Amino acid sequence: MQLPTLSLRQWTQGSPADQIAFSESLGQAFRSLGFAAIEDHGFTAQERENLYSAVQQFFELPEPIKNTFVKHGAKGQRGFTPFKVEHAKGEASADLKEFYQWGPMNAAERGLMPNLLVGSQVQGLDEVISESYRKLESIGNELMKAVALHIGLDREFFSEPLASGHSIFRAIHYPAQPELPEDGIRAAAHEDINLITLLMGASAEGLEVVSEQKWVPIHVTNDALVINVGDMLQRLTNGMLSSTTHRVVNPTLEKRHLPRYSMPFFVHPKEDMPLNCLEHCISAERPKAFSDITAGAYLHERLVEIGLA
Repeated sequence: MQLPTLSLRQWTQGSPADQIAFSESLGQAFRSLGFAAIEDHGFTAQERENLYSAVQQFFELPEPIKNTFVKHGAKGQRGFTPFKVEHAKGEASADLKEFYQWGPMNAAERGLMPNLLVGSQVQGLDEVISESYRKLESIGNELMKAVALHIGLDREFFSEPLASGHSIFRAIHYPAQPELPEDGIRAAAHEDINLITLLMGASAEGLEVVSEQKWVPIHVTNDALVINVGDMLQRLTNGMLSSTTHRVVNPTLEKRHLPRYSMPFFVHPKEDMPLNCLEHCISAERPKAFSDITAGAYLHERLVEIGLA
Protein backbone atom coordinates (compact mmCIF):
# COMPACT_ATOMS: atom_id res chain seq x y z
CA MET A 1 0.00 0.00 0.00
CA GLN A 2 1.25 3.45 -0.92
CA LEU A 3 0.47 5.94 1.84
CA PRO A 4 -1.05 9.37 1.18
CA THR A 5 2.02 11.60 0.84
CA LEU A 6 2.13 15.27 1.82
CA SER A 7 4.80 17.96 1.63
CA LEU A 8 5.53 19.59 4.98
CA ARG A 9 6.48 22.76 3.09
CA GLN A 10 2.82 23.22 2.19
CA TRP A 11 2.23 23.74 5.91
CA THR A 12 5.40 25.56 7.02
CA GLN A 13 5.81 27.83 3.96
CA GLY A 14 2.37 27.87 2.36
CA SER A 15 -0.40 30.43 2.32
CA PRO A 16 -3.34 30.18 4.77
CA ALA A 17 -5.26 28.33 2.04
CA ASP A 18 -2.31 25.93 1.59
CA GLN A 19 -2.24 25.28 5.32
CA ILE A 20 -5.95 24.52 5.43
CA ALA A 21 -5.53 22.12 2.50
CA PHE A 22 -2.59 20.39 4.21
CA SER A 23 -4.53 20.10 7.48
CA GLU A 24 -7.53 18.57 5.71
CA SER A 25 -5.40 16.10 3.73
CA LEU A 26 -3.55 15.00 6.86
CA GLY A 27 -6.81 14.75 8.80
CA GLN A 28 -8.50 12.67 6.13
CA ALA A 29 -5.53 10.27 6.05
CA PHE A 30 -5.69 9.99 9.84
CA ARG A 31 -9.46 9.41 9.78
CA SER A 32 -9.33 6.69 7.13
CA LEU A 33 -6.07 4.78 7.65
CA GLY A 34 -4.41 6.46 10.62
CA PHE A 35 -1.17 6.72 8.61
CA ALA A 36 0.39 9.21 6.17
CA ALA A 37 3.82 9.97 4.70
CA ILE A 38 5.56 13.35 4.91
CA GLU A 39 8.18 14.65 2.48
CA ASP A 40 10.19 17.91 2.45
CA HIS A 41 10.72 17.62 6.20
CA GLY A 42 14.27 18.95 6.31
CA PHE A 43 16.29 15.77 6.90
CA THR A 44 19.01 15.29 4.29
CA ALA A 45 20.14 11.90 2.99
CA GLN A 46 23.53 12.48 4.67
CA GLU A 47 21.91 13.21 8.03
CA ARG A 48 19.88 10.00 7.83
CA GLU A 49 22.98 8.04 6.85
CA ASN A 50 24.96 9.49 9.77
CA LEU A 51 22.15 8.63 12.18
CA TYR A 52 21.77 5.03 11.00
CA SER A 53 25.54 4.49 10.93
CA ALA A 54 26.00 5.67 14.52
CA VAL A 55 23.03 3.66 15.81
CA GLN A 56 24.23 0.53 14.03
CA GLN A 57 27.64 0.91 15.68
CA PHE A 58 25.99 0.93 19.10
CA PHE A 59 23.99 -2.24 18.48
CA GLU A 60 27.11 -4.00 17.18
CA LEU A 61 28.82 -3.53 20.57
CA PRO A 62 29.28 -6.69 22.70
CA GLU A 63 26.29 -7.54 24.89
CA PRO A 64 28.13 -6.87 28.20
CA ILE A 65 28.91 -3.32 27.06
CA LYS A 66 25.37 -2.65 25.82
CA ASN A 67 24.00 -3.93 29.11
CA THR A 68 25.92 -1.24 31.02
CA PHE A 69 23.45 1.21 29.45
CA VAL A 70 20.39 -0.44 31.01
CA LYS A 71 18.86 2.19 33.32
CA HIS A 72 17.11 0.23 36.06
CA GLY A 73 13.84 1.76 37.20
CA ALA A 74 13.49 3.80 33.99
CA LYS A 75 10.66 1.62 32.64
CA GLY A 76 12.48 1.47 29.30
CA GLN A 77 12.12 5.24 28.86
CA ARG A 78 15.86 5.92 28.98
CA GLY A 79 18.87 3.94 27.88
CA PHE A 80 19.11 0.39 26.56
CA THR A 81 16.40 -2.30 26.71
CA PRO A 82 17.78 -5.76 25.83
CA PHE A 83 16.48 -8.28 23.31
CA LYS A 84 13.10 -9.93 23.98
CA VAL A 85 12.02 -7.74 26.93
CA GLU A 86 9.13 -5.71 25.51
CA HIS A 87 5.99 -7.44 24.28
CA ALA A 88 2.79 -6.18 22.69
CA LYS A 89 -0.31 -5.83 24.87
CA GLY A 90 -1.86 -9.26 25.45
CA GLU A 91 1.03 -11.14 23.78
CA ALA A 92 2.82 -13.95 25.60
CA SER A 93 5.85 -13.87 23.29
CA ALA A 94 8.31 -10.99 23.48
CA ASP A 95 9.13 -8.93 20.40
CA LEU A 96 12.35 -9.91 18.61
CA LYS A 97 14.08 -6.57 19.12
CA GLU A 98 16.31 -4.48 21.36
CA PHE A 99 16.24 -0.72 21.59
CA TYR A 100 17.67 2.48 23.08
CA GLN A 101 15.53 5.44 24.16
CA TRP A 102 16.16 9.14 24.72
CA GLY A 103 13.81 11.72 26.20
CA PRO A 104 13.84 15.52 25.85
CA MET A 105 17.30 16.95 25.26
CA ASN A 106 16.73 19.36 28.16
CA ALA A 107 15.36 16.64 30.47
CA ALA A 108 17.90 17.20 33.24
CA GLU A 109 17.33 20.98 33.20
CA ARG A 110 13.58 20.38 33.55
CA GLY A 111 13.98 18.02 36.48
CA LEU A 112 13.02 14.99 34.37
CA MET A 113 14.85 11.69 34.22
CA PRO A 114 18.15 12.54 32.47
CA ASN A 115 19.24 10.85 29.28
CA LEU A 116 21.91 8.16 29.43
CA LEU A 117 24.70 9.26 27.11
CA VAL A 118 26.76 6.71 25.19
CA GLY A 119 29.90 8.84 25.25
CA SER A 120 33.12 7.42 23.84
CA GLN A 121 31.64 3.95 23.21
CA VAL A 122 30.31 5.28 19.87
CA GLN A 123 31.89 8.53 18.78
CA GLY A 124 29.34 11.06 17.59
CA LEU A 125 26.20 9.11 18.57
CA ASP A 126 25.12 11.48 21.33
CA GLU A 127 25.53 14.48 19.02
CA VAL A 128 23.63 13.01 16.07
CA ILE A 129 20.81 11.86 18.37
CA SER A 130 20.53 15.33 19.92
CA GLU A 131 20.33 16.97 16.50
CA SER A 132 17.80 14.42 15.19
CA TYR A 133 15.65 14.69 18.32
CA ARG A 134 15.40 18.47 18.00
CA LYS A 135 14.47 18.24 14.32
CA LEU A 136 11.83 15.57 14.89
CA GLU A 137 10.44 17.47 17.87
CA SER A 138 10.00 20.56 15.69
CA ILE A 139 8.33 18.55 12.91
CA GLY A 140 6.01 16.89 15.44
CA ASN A 141 5.02 20.27 16.86
CA GLU A 142 4.13 21.57 13.39
CA LEU A 143 2.11 18.47 12.54
CA MET A 144 0.15 18.76 15.79
CA LYS A 145 -0.76 22.35 14.83
CA ALA A 146 -2.20 20.96 11.58
CA VAL A 147 -4.05 18.26 13.53
CA ALA A 148 -5.49 20.87 15.91
CA LEU A 149 -6.77 22.90 12.97
CA HIS A 150 -8.39 19.83 11.43
CA ILE A 151 -10.29 18.87 14.58
CA GLY A 152 -11.63 22.36 15.15
CA LEU A 153 -9.20 23.63 17.79
CA ASP A 154 -6.91 26.63 17.89
CA ARG A 155 -3.76 25.60 16.08
CA GLU A 156 -1.71 26.33 19.24
CA PHE A 157 -3.84 23.98 21.38
CA PHE A 158 -1.02 21.43 21.74
CA SER A 159 1.89 23.90 21.84
CA GLU A 160 2.14 24.33 25.62
CA PRO A 161 1.56 20.63 26.49
CA LEU A 162 4.27 19.70 23.97
CA ALA A 163 6.71 22.38 25.13
CA SER A 164 6.57 20.66 28.54
CA GLY A 165 6.16 17.22 26.99
CA HIS A 166 8.02 13.95 27.30
CA SER A 167 8.55 12.90 23.69
CA ILE A 168 10.69 9.80 23.16
CA PHE A 169 13.19 8.96 20.41
CA ARG A 170 13.70 5.21 20.09
CA ALA A 171 16.39 3.46 18.05
CA ILE A 172 15.35 -0.15 17.38
CA HIS A 173 17.48 -3.07 16.24
CA TYR A 174 15.75 -6.20 14.95
CA PRO A 175 18.63 -8.72 14.66
CA ALA A 176 19.11 -10.96 11.66
CA GLN A 177 17.32 -14.31 11.87
CA PRO A 178 19.65 -16.96 10.40
CA GLU A 179 17.25 -19.55 11.81
CA LEU A 180 13.48 -19.29 11.95
CA PRO A 181 12.50 -18.21 15.49
CA GLU A 182 10.48 -20.72 17.51
CA ASP A 183 8.00 -18.04 18.49
CA GLY A 184 7.43 -14.32 18.22
CA ILE A 185 7.84 -11.80 15.42
CA ARG A 186 9.87 -8.61 15.21
CA ALA A 187 7.01 -6.52 16.60
CA ALA A 188 3.62 -8.09 17.28
CA ALA A 189 0.36 -6.32 16.46
CA HIS A 190 0.00 -3.16 18.51
CA GLU A 191 -1.08 0.47 18.56
CA ASP A 192 1.24 3.29 19.65
CA ILE A 193 0.62 4.90 23.04
CA ASN A 194 1.36 8.55 22.25
CA LEU A 195 -0.26 11.40 20.25
CA ILE A 196 1.48 10.78 16.91
CA THR A 197 4.56 8.84 15.83
CA LEU A 198 7.14 10.02 13.31
CA LEU A 199 9.09 7.13 11.78
CA MET A 200 12.34 7.60 9.92
CA GLY A 201 12.37 5.28 6.90
CA ALA A 202 13.37 1.84 8.18
CA SER A 203 16.43 0.03 6.85
CA ALA A 204 14.35 -2.94 5.65
CA GLU A 205 10.77 -3.78 4.78
CA GLY A 206 8.39 -5.43 7.22
CA LEU A 207 5.91 -2.78 8.43
CA GLU A 208 2.29 -3.82 7.95
CA VAL A 209 -1.00 -2.13 8.94
CA VAL A 210 -4.56 -3.37 9.24
CA SER A 211 -6.73 -2.03 6.41
CA GLU A 212 -10.24 -3.35 5.80
CA GLN A 213 -9.53 -6.19 8.26
CA LYS A 214 -6.47 -7.38 6.32
CA TRP A 215 -2.74 -6.99 6.90
CA VAL A 216 -1.23 -4.76 4.22
CA PRO A 217 2.50 -3.98 3.76
CA ILE A 218 3.41 -0.28 3.74
CA HIS A 219 5.60 1.17 1.00
CA VAL A 220 7.12 4.67 1.14
CA THR A 221 10.09 6.40 -0.43
CA ASN A 222 13.32 6.22 1.56
CA ASP A 223 13.32 9.93 2.35
CA ALA A 224 9.72 10.12 3.65
CA LEU A 225 8.67 10.15 7.29
CA VAL A 226 5.83 7.77 8.11
CA ILE A 227 3.35 9.45 10.48
CA ASN A 228 0.65 7.64 12.43
CA VAL A 229 -1.98 8.36 15.06
CA GLY A 230 -1.39 7.04 18.58
CA ASP A 231 -3.90 6.03 21.23
CA MET A 232 -3.66 9.34 23.11
CA LEU A 233 -4.90 11.27 20.08
CA GLN A 234 -7.55 8.65 19.39
CA ARG A 235 -8.83 9.05 22.96
CA LEU A 236 -8.78 12.84 22.77
CA THR A 237 -10.81 12.83 19.52
CA ASN A 238 -13.15 10.08 20.75
CA GLY A 239 -12.08 7.82 17.89
CA MET A 240 -12.48 10.44 15.15
CA LEU A 241 -8.79 9.94 14.32
CA SER A 242 -7.78 6.29 14.17
CA SER A 243 -4.91 4.65 16.04
CA THR A 244 -4.34 1.85 13.55
CA THR A 245 -3.03 -1.59 14.52
CA HIS A 246 0.35 -2.32 12.94
CA ARG A 247 3.21 -4.81 13.24
CA VAL A 248 6.70 -5.64 11.92
CA VAL A 249 6.81 -9.13 10.43
CA ASN A 250 9.78 -11.49 10.25
CA PRO A 251 11.85 -11.32 7.07
CA THR A 252 11.37 -13.66 4.14
CA LEU A 253 13.74 -16.62 3.78
CA GLU A 254 16.10 -14.83 1.38
CA LYS A 255 16.37 -11.80 3.70
CA ARG A 256 16.71 -13.51 7.09
CA HIS A 257 20.43 -12.69 7.15
CA LEU A 258 19.65 -8.96 7.21
CA PRO A 259 19.04 -6.97 10.42
CA ARG A 260 16.46 -4.19 10.48
CA TYR A 261 16.87 -0.76 12.07
CA SER A 262 14.02 1.61 12.78
CA MET A 263 13.85 5.10 14.38
CA PRO A 264 10.41 6.09 15.69
CA PHE A 265 9.86 9.41 17.47
CA PHE A 266 6.89 9.23 19.86
CA VAL A 267 5.25 12.61 20.44
CA HIS A 268 4.11 12.80 24.08
CA PRO A 269 2.49 15.76 25.86
CA LYS A 270 3.18 16.75 29.46
CA GLU A 271 2.08 14.17 32.02
CA ASP A 272 -0.77 16.21 33.50
CA MET A 273 -2.48 16.91 30.17
CA PRO A 274 -6.05 15.53 30.30
CA LEU A 275 -6.87 13.05 27.55
CA ASN A 276 -10.61 13.48 28.16
CA CYS A 277 -12.63 13.20 24.95
CA LEU A 278 -13.17 16.66 23.46
CA GLU A 279 -16.76 17.76 23.89
CA HIS A 280 -17.27 18.57 20.21
CA CYS A 281 -16.09 15.05 19.29
CA ILE A 282 -18.94 13.48 21.30
CA SER A 283 -22.40 13.14 19.76
CA ALA A 284 -25.38 10.82 19.60
CA GLU A 285 -23.78 9.15 16.58
CA ARG A 286 -20.38 9.03 18.34
CA PRO A 287 -21.02 8.54 22.08
CA LYS A 288 -18.11 8.94 24.48
CA ALA A 289 -15.95 5.85 24.12
CA PHE A 290 -13.08 6.48 26.56
CA SER A 291 -12.85 7.26 30.28
CA ASP A 292 -11.12 10.41 31.54
CA ILE A 293 -7.41 10.06 32.29
CA THR A 294 -4.21 12.12 32.17
CA ALA A 295 -1.37 11.45 29.74
CA GLY A 296 0.98 10.38 32.54
CA ALA A 297 -1.48 7.93 34.08
CA TYR A 298 -2.30 6.48 30.69
CA LEU A 299 1.38 6.07 29.80
CA HIS A 300 2.02 4.16 33.04
CA GLU A 301 -1.02 1.95 32.43
CA ARG A 302 0.27 1.03 28.98
CA LEU A 303 3.89 0.50 30.08
CA VAL A 304 2.62 -2.08 32.56
CA GLU A 305 0.70 -3.84 29.78
CA ILE A 306 3.78 -4.17 27.56
CA GLY A 307 6.15 -5.37 30.28
CA LEU A 308 8.21 -2.22 30.85
CA ALA A 309 6.76 -1.19 34.23
